[in-house]
Amino acid sequence: MDNTLIDRLKQIPELGQATRIEPVMKGYSADTKFKMFIPGQGHVLVRVYDIAEEWMKQREYQYLQSMQQLGVLCPATLGTGRLDEKNGYMILSYIEGEDASERLPQLNEQQQWAVGLEAGAQLQLIHQLPMEGQIESWYIRKSTKHQRYVERYKQCPIVMKEDHVILTFIADHLGWMKNRPDGFQHDDFHPSNLVVKQDKLVGVIDFNRYDQGDPIHEFLKLGLFASEISIPYSIGQIQGYFDGNEPDELFWRLYSLYTAMALVSSVVWIQQVKPEETLEMMAKIERVREDHDDFRSFIPRWYTLNR
Repeated sequence: MDNTLIDRLKQIPELGQATRIEPVMKGYSADTKFKMFIPGQGHVLVRVYDIAEEWMKQREYQYLQSMQQLGVLCPATLGTGRLDEKNGYMILSYIEGEDASERLPQLNEQQQWAVGLEAGAQLQLIHQLPMEGQIESWYIRKSTKHQRYVERYKQCPIVMKEDHVILTFIADHLGWMKNRPDGFQHDDFHPSNLVVKQDKLVGVIDFNRYDQGDPIHEFLKLGLFASEISIPYSIGQIQGYFDGNEPDELFWRLYSLYTAMALVSSVVWIQQVKPEETLEMMAKIERVREDHDDFRSFIPRWYTLNR
């Protein structure tokens, strides 16, 4: 633990009485995170970030404030500012409970589905946050980003099986993204960023990768991650988002397109950022390919067989 950093943090008035300081190592964020106990207040989460990200972090802080007003089960904002010339900080409430990705497999199927149902309702609330319009449309931004990934994908030494089929499916259907809503995205919504307590959803955390775009894009994490942990949860998230109803064909078309695009970017990302996890990621990609029969089917097999 960086004692010099801890000493600087304890000079912040809100943290002056902090005890039981623990580093938080989970996640892929570049932030340095600490869980601290403040007598009379309880635990808080402190995120220390590079000052170069100050604008983005201040927007994240403001979004969290707005989401609290919407009723989203997100961390409360308790303080923010500059720590020194190189770092800023953000103090948030610490949502007590268990990582949903670890707890879900221990629950029965009905309980897993119920957590998913509430997660979908929370995601729907999150998507109600107003956002400013962008100069370029979601279609232009996303298709341009995808093309960059395709070029990088072609340079990768490890690629997907039947990748020509998947790349063709995407290229033929990019037009589906035209005229889509362009709202707030959590952009990392999956069980590892959900907190469960007494077998119920109590929090959505880690908004630091927030973005803007089509709300349906949020669901691609179901195929790669959530359905591997809990199929009942994954079904519940979809149904909860649609007020307990089944989604329409447009949802599934977009879901399959975004999932296919995510496979391409995941191959690139894992080999550049976490190459030691490449085989694990390629196994996930293979499972998703099979679930969609190389995207001949818009609806994944895990949904149709277990609904």
